[in-house]
Amino acid sequence: MRVLLVIFSLLLPGPARAGAFDRLAEELARNSSLTDVSAWEGLELDVRYATSDNFTGKNVYGKYASCFLHSKAAEMLKRAQASLKAQKPAWKFRVFDCLRPRRAQAILWNIVKGTPKEHYVVNPRIGSVHNYGFAMDLSLSDENGDEVDMGTSYDFFGALAEPRYEASFLKNGKLTKAQVANRMILRTAMKAGAFIPISNEWWHFDGLPGPEVRAKYKIVE
Repeated sequence: MRVLLVIFSLLLPGPARAGAFDRLAEELARNSSLTDVSAWEGLELDVRYATSDNFTGKNVYGKYASCFLHSKAAEMLKRAQASLKAQKPAWKFRVFDCLRPRRAQAILWNIVKGTPKEHYVVNPRIGSVHNYGFAMDLSLSDENGDEVDMGTSYDFFGALAEPRYEASFLKNGKLTKAQVANRMILRTAMKAGAFIPISNEWWHFDGLPGPEVRAKYKIVE
């Protein structure tokens, strides 16, 4: 019976699993292929999965609130920061999520699988680019430290957050010119670092295409 209880507790999402990631930063720091960019100048950390302010409504990460990237992605981020500084010298990247181990991916997936939101979360069997340290979720903070208006919040799983529909939403007034312009500032900066935007989340950027990442690099479990 004790063994069954232990196995059951490992499968639970939310608070029952939160402590599982408390020492994650220490684990990742021992990985020579990763870089901790958490304290970099020009970044503001707002790791939402370490809070209840995310689509799960729960703290998934526990005390883990860092931003680790594969070292190649970290170099790309430096170029993106230079681009943002050229566009908006007093603005900063506000970082919501970076490396996410596959075991955390499974928690997110188990919440959305079989629902209309399923296509917003990659099945952990495939592996998200986040699970390799090659993806970032981020927005922008202005000169006052306030989050810039992007038209939706982070983790808004709906068409209004999808870049592919921006032109039509701008035309019908569901997005403003200022909101789309803010998205373009973020997108321009990240593309200057060679990050790749995706079509269904304005906040998500990949350092390399998913198939290439999965073929060449080791997933973080």
